[in-house]
Formats: sequence, structure tokens, C-alpha cells
Amino acid sequence: MFPNIDPRQLKSMMDKMGIKQHEVDALRVIIEGKGVNIIIENPQVTVIEAQGTQTFQIVGDVKEVSAAKAEISDDDIRMVKEQSGVDDETLVRKALEETNGDIAEAIIRLKGKKAL
Repeated sequence: MFPNIDPRQLKSMMDKMGIKQHEVDALRVIIEGKGVNIIIENPQVTVIEAQGTQTFQIVGDVKEVSAAKAEISDDDIRMVKEQSGVDDETLVRKALEETNGDIAEAIIRLKGKKAL
């Protein structure tokens, strides 16, 4: 961060100024925007607290996806299949696409169709 400054000295100076920082154990960070979502996989998230304000520093593998179309992972499909009792993967994927990736709504829809 600062060249020629011992990390212990830097920590001591930050403590004197009332600045605290800690790591957050995050799996994925999603920033939802207008038209585009930013997804950060394998993130290293640091929270810096100073003067009552929290600032987040995020480092990781960044990708952008269209906000109009939800990203449907194999884990999402597997979960919906298990919870709804529907084994047809194309039907499960279609339900997830219709609900814009909302797992709970897809399960409810599939259970409703199965009951018919």
C-alpha cells in the first residue's frame, strides 16, 4: 500500500485515526445495475470502517451479464429438480428462465404443474 512503511506501523497509524478493517468471507458478489449485472466470483472482500462510514474493497474474477436474462447454473437446476420432484431438465430450465432465475418461484410453478 505505502512503500517503505512497516505494516505494523501502518496498522498502528490506522488504529490511531480510528480506521478499522476486516475481511468478509464471501462466495460471490453481485452488483445489480440498469441493464447489466456485475458478478465477482472468488472475491476477496475487505471492509474499511472510518468515521462511521463503511467502504468495501472487492477483488476477484469479474464478469458482466445482461440484467434482462438471469444466469442459470447447474446448481440452480439441480436444486429445483430435487425440491420440485421434476426430473425433466429442460422443463426445469424453462421454469427458471420464465421466473428470471427465481429458484423458489420456479419450484412453486413446477409443483403446481405436477399436481395437475
